[in-house]
Amino acid sequence: MTADLFTPLTLGPLELPNRVLMAPLTRSRAEEGHVPGPLMAEYYGQRASAGLIIAEATMAMEGNSAFIREPGIHSAAQVEGWKLSTEAVHAKGGRIVLQIWHGGRACHPVLNGGRTPVAPSALAITGDEIHTPEGKKPYVVPRELADEELPAIVEGFRLAARNAMAAGFDGVEVHGANGYLLDEFLRDGSNHRSGPYGGPIANRARLLLEVIEAVRREAELVGLRISLLNSYNAMVDSDPVGLASWLAERLNDTGLTFLHVMRGDFFQQQQGDVLTPAREHFKGALIANMGYSGEEANAAIGSGAIDAVAFGNAFLANPDLPERLRRGAPLHTPDPATFYSPGPAGYTDYPFLP
Repeated sequence: MTADLFTPLTLGPLELPNRVLMAPLTRSRAEEGHVPGPLMAEYYGQRASAGLIIAEATMAMEGNSAFIREPGIHSAAQVEGWKLSTEAVHAKGGRIVLQIWHGGRACHPVLNGGRTPVAPSALAITGDEIHTPEGKKPYVVPRELADEELPAIVEGFRLAARNAMAAGFDGVEVHGANGYLLDEFLRDGSNHRSGPYGGPIANRARLLLEVIEAVRREAELVGLRISLLNSYNAMVDSDPVGLASWLAERLNDTGLTFLHVMRGDFFQQQQGDVLTPAREHFKGALIANMGYSGEEANAAIGSGAIDAVAFGNAFLANPDLPERLRRGAPLHTPDPATFYSPGPAGYTDYPFLP
């Protein structure tokens, strides 16, 4: 039988009722101390009909904020706060994993008590500015991490995965995309270092692989998100397709449950096909993301090119997205002015189908 968006999918220990996944979406609604609260629980509970919710980028360790009011998973209060969301989703029969993250050079001292951000190399993000409580500011030149500092980052991700499981999540997704720390090590445009974590692909991927292997000790279901074409946060790689092939093959040794691939570039600067080599080499589930309509998603799943689609913007304004796609119902358009604003407006006030 040909699969489509509404064919169940086994993902590690989970049985997903559909393949309409919710992509991780930063919404900046956490409370003081980066603690998730009742409003976030309402938001995620509304979207429990997704085959799987991948919750937003969440700080694995303290002092690495790249947004205002993004959540963390490194304190006891944050663990307790996230329980509100996992319980809300599970009460409606849903499934939810947490994306754990380190902002790397995309962080800013104003957001982190004056602390200079860290990165594989001392190269700042160019061509953009960061929003801070003091207004927009240019990104700063990060401090290059020493090799001996990297085990502590691996351990931070492991503890974040442990905390995520304690908070009731069904698994975790490691954030290896969009120009944040692990992606910065992976791509040669941002990693200019030498030694065991720089140079050839095997070295640039070392930190990411160490993180995945550490996280796997804490969680049975572990995914990875990558964006090898995306130029967001001033990212580039000299051979994204070759990197996709090498990484997809190597990930089979880690026990990774799913590989979540952003198929393109937000800014259309870099072109290429990274999904085909990922499908060819990776033996786990392949999830695709970026710009899919329901029709294209069905066709891609039906052809066997991918196993599921993670929808981003469509889930912002359509909490009942799976049912809307099933019925062919119209979709609401989200309001960008409320993407990162505080409160329920543009967050929990979008209507459901009658």
